[in-house]
Amino acid sequence: MFNNAIAAAQWTVPSHASMFTGLYPSEHQMFQSYSVMSEQVETLAERLQRGGYYTAGFCNNPLVGVINNGLRRGFYSFLNYSGLLTSRPNQAGKSPGLVGRYRQFFKGVLAKFLNRVQDAFARSDTLLALSFTPLMVPLWQTALSFKGNTAKSLEDTASLLIERQGIQPQQPIFAFVNLMGTHMPYHPPRAYIEQFAPHVLQDRDARNFLQRFNSDVYGWLAPLTGALDQQQKKTLDGMYDAEVAHQDMQLGHFFEQLRQSGRLDQTLVIICADHGEHLGEKQLMGHSLSIYNELVQVPLIIRDPDNQLSQGTQVKQVVSTRRLFHTALAAAGLATDQEAALSLTRSSGPTAEHVFSEAVPPQNVVNLMQKRQPDLVRDRACDQPRRAVWLGRHKLIKTGCDRVELYDVVEDPGEDLNLSDILPENVEVLQECLQALVGDRSAAAAVAAVTARAPGFDDPEVQRRLQELGYLED
Repeated sequence: MFNNAIAAAQWTVPSHASMFTGLYPSEHQMFQSYSVMSEQVETLAERLQRGGYYTAGFCNNPLVGVINNGLRRGFYSFLNYSGLLTSRPNQAGKSPGLVGRYRQFFKGVLAKFLNRVQDAFARSDTLLALSFTPLMVPLWQTALSFKGNTAKSLEDTASLLIERQGIQPQQPIFAFVNLMGTHMPYHPPRAYIEQFAPHVLQDRDARNFLQRFNSDVYGWLAPLTGALDQQQKKTLDGMYDAEVAHQDMQLGHFFEQLRQSGRLDQTLVIICADHGEHLGEKQLMGHSLSIYNELVQVPLIIRDPDNQLSQGTQVKQVVSTRRLFHTALAAAGLATDQEAALSLTRSSGPTAEHVFSEAVPPQNVVNLMQKRQPDLVRDRACDQPRRAVWLGRHKLIKTGCDRVELYDVVEDPGEDLNLSDILPENVEVLQECLQALVGDRSAAAAVAAVTARAPGFDDPEVQRRLQELGYLED
């Protein structure tokens, strides 16, 4: 278990791109819903496919696999359970018969048209605004199966790994699974509401608030103008916990299937999140804008059958989820020496590194907010990129060109006390580290490429100052 795993970005597209490429967002440039992965960047699935792996994706997120952004490159089979149609049906290692091939052809033709429609919503401010209207929200949440089908996607994944239909006997498999059960809106089964949010079943006001919340998609994105009251916060926290527990149960059944078949002990399992969620903390909602721990500190668990990390190990040092790319390649025996050094399961333990994260706001969300709440955009700097660096016990957040926040993430994991005025020397040192990472450009511009060890970090003067501040040992 990695107690301090940090996502490279605060939302789906850039965070997945970093896990798939090992690059920070500034390098792969996948900041927006309309971004497309450069052909010059090779993805994890492409590397593994080239190395002989059968690569399959089982995804419940329309931003990964439905939108044509390059994230499904390298997958022989990629099923997406959201959208109007499952994309590329019946290709997860199965050979369809004559009827199946006809259905696949028919769905393929229809899917091309529907995918263009869905793709347009990611690239048009007008269509995005239309999708947020009260009339449209229930339509796309149900008809487009916004949260996908967790049970079906896990069932299909288990079938591929256990039955291996159409796959060579000795061919290894890479299976990527994306689950959306914990994403808004919250509609967990009643049994889980009874366990985690029983007051919702008993309190009409709580039910009315939840109904408004589930249909107010704009409210999932924009900062709050005032804090949630205690009952509202209790409702959202309880419903979120209910969704987590329900998804956990489904994953438990999935892993039990693998265990009973004998496949689990032949499989490297990585469980992580691409981002977290604000549920009113710091008057923020969703995962569009901030770079606080609620969004970028994510769960990460690795089960390694080769036991390079002994069972029960808890890694407390800060690590980046971009290193999942290196970890998977190293496990497959396809990593270069430099890549293998960044594997999180290397026998000598994870390599120490300073960790970097970027929260560039989705432009279509900012445009929507500018039209509705321009004062809020200005006051909360909603249109400004936020970048953070972790070093030792401190984390520096820089917003735009001039706003800085410094937190002691050991003593203050909730990031309630900004130490920037109290420890200006620490701010200066961490700004130098951040500058070494992003290069000599403005915070609003695309930044320079990032290496595993940032240029300038090894400068003797920087090292001396880090030692004086207690970040490094003598």
